[in-house]
Amino acid sequence: MVDKSKMNKDDLKALACAAIDEKHNELVMFGKAGTACPELGYAEHKTSAATKKQLELLGVSDIRQTAITGLKGWIRGGLNPHNELTRPTVMVMGELDAVICPNHPMADPNTGAAHACGHAAQLAVLCGCAAGISAVSGYLYGDVSFAAVPAEEYLQIEQREAMRSAGTIAWLGGKQQMISEGAFDDIDIAMMVHAETNTPAPRVITGGTSLGFIGKKIRFIGKESHAARPWEGRNALNAASLAISAIHALRETFRPDDCIRVHPIITKGGDIVNTVPADVRMECHVRAATPRAMSETNTRVNAALEGCASALGVNVQITDIPGYYPLMQNEELGRLFSVNAKKAAPEIIAEDGLPFAGSTDMGDISWLLPAIQPSISGFSGALHSADFDVSDEYMAYILPAKILAMTTIDLLSNNADVALKIKEAYPRKTKEAFAHMWGRINAGK
Repeated sequence: MVDKSKMNKDDLKALACAAIDEKHNELVMFGKAGTACPELGYAEHKTSAATKKQLELLGVSDIRQTAITGLKGWIRGGLNPHNELTRPTVMVMGELDAVICPNHPMADPNTGAAHACGHAAQLAVLCGCAAGISAVSGYLYGDVSFAAVPAEEYLQIEQREAMRSAGTIAWLGGKQQMISEGAFDDIDIAMMVHAETNTPAPRVITGGTSLGFIGKKIRFIGKESHAARPWEGRNALNAASLAISAIHALRETFRPDDCIRVHPIITKGGDIVNTVPADVRMECHVRAATPRAMSETNTRVNAALEGCASALGVNVQITDIPGYYPLMQNEELGRLFSVNAKKAAPEIIAEDGLPFAGSTDMGDISWLLPAIQPSISGFSGALHSADFDVSDEYMAYILPAKILAMTTIDLLSNNADVALKIKEAYPRKTKEAFAHMWGRINAGK
């Protein structure tokens, strides 16, 4: 009889990878089916149901709903570490939602939703990792949670704000909502992967950062009058246009190292052309590399909005909404992922520390607990564009599942010493501390 406590870590990795290879065709088909069924955030009902069914077939149990359409299930390890009270838990995640990209060939004709960001591939990777961990769970000293996460794309702000006002959600981002519901209260380490496109050779990137941001809703309220008698009104559109120019004038004062990006759009410019606009609405993101830069810049943007409104004699209502925290990936987790990438695919290029210009709610998870979101090639076309596509099915669906499973084995084999060390170095924060942190950022502190 095999002594489970003496199983070689490399043998466990080989078993997990073989189990994933056995599901190769099934995983590719699942990824393609997901691509053909794009759904927007907090409405991924078909995608959620299909993912739950697939995870159950692969040995994930006790799957429960979270954050409306999100899922969280378990594969329990068969061994206990020396101190049973310190038993660690690793979460592997994939994202459910699509982005709005109506020109994509696989876009939903009704909603414009399309999987132009690789989330459907993430779900195939999630299921592949589950297949690998199921094969070796009896030899692990901790538990693995598998989560399908809704609403990563920060879209449909008006609709989500209405949901928040109704009490349906508390946060616009899916991982943030899961934090508020306690879905991370029993998680110590979190991992997922992200698509990278148009690389010159197969590669994986670990350790990169991303920008955080504050979301904004702005409403300028003026006074209507006939457009032929504009002196009788107060033009809210002029105030909004002046505010955009004022924000533009601030740009030369942004420090290069802060990577500040402010990008407003007008979502309502008035009602009819023959009336002086009295109700003009804008949305805006204030992005930066650090929470300090986010808060400082947001304060200055608000001053510009208020000053321009005052100059034109209109009122302005500004609603600041928690966006996403800057991504800060755990170095030791990234190193393990990179080493396993080279083991699983010796020809792959492994790079560290390349920044990601966008934003992700994985940044909020990285504030909460040790986390990584490496990017991996296998895709073509620009992210969020009509030409985004899977160019290498093995790289997109199979290899990342193997690397995540192998990294999980590193964390939870050998008495879970590696996981416990990482957990001790960066202990999990609470959901209450998370809410307080965002309160300080939005208050400019």
